[in-house]
Amino acid sequence: MDLSKIRIKTKKKSFKRLGRGTGSGKGKTSGRGHKGAGQRAGKRLPYPGFAGGNLPYVRKMPKRGFRPPKRNEYQIVNLRDIKKKIKNVSAIDPATLKKANLIKDEEKPIKILADLEGTFNLKTTFKADSFSKKAKQVIEEVGGKTEQLRR
Repeated sequence: MDLSKIRIKTKKKSFKRLGRGTGSGKGKTSGRGHKGAGQRAGKRLPYPGFAGGNLPYVRKMPKRGFRPPKRNEYQIVNLRDIKKKIKNVSAIDPATLKKANLIKDEEKPIKILADLEGTFNLKTTFKADSFSKKAKQVIEEVGGKTEQLRR
């Protein structure tokens, strides 16, 4: 094998030289048109939400309420789902919930709620970032424990 005979199979794209006189086909305004933001150096239009110079739709919409920049978005798990999918486990933690497809991400905070049909009888240790009062009460009535994760 001779390295000097290796050829890369790519099509060469010829580029148009801009601003090289009127005979070049891209002379004078160099394909930018006359006046306006599109003609200026560093143009970046149209950006997402640009509405042709009109007021963008996003700016027309009213702002409502307060959205804290660092809000906790919990992954919610109901005791009903835990009762259906998990049986005979020493501890229920984020890894167990992920394995049972009850949450999407182990790293994000988890909240356990007491949405339940019938009785709950899983006597085990629950590890989550947050519990509803009712869920905590139901787990402890059965003889289970609740541990709050600090993350």
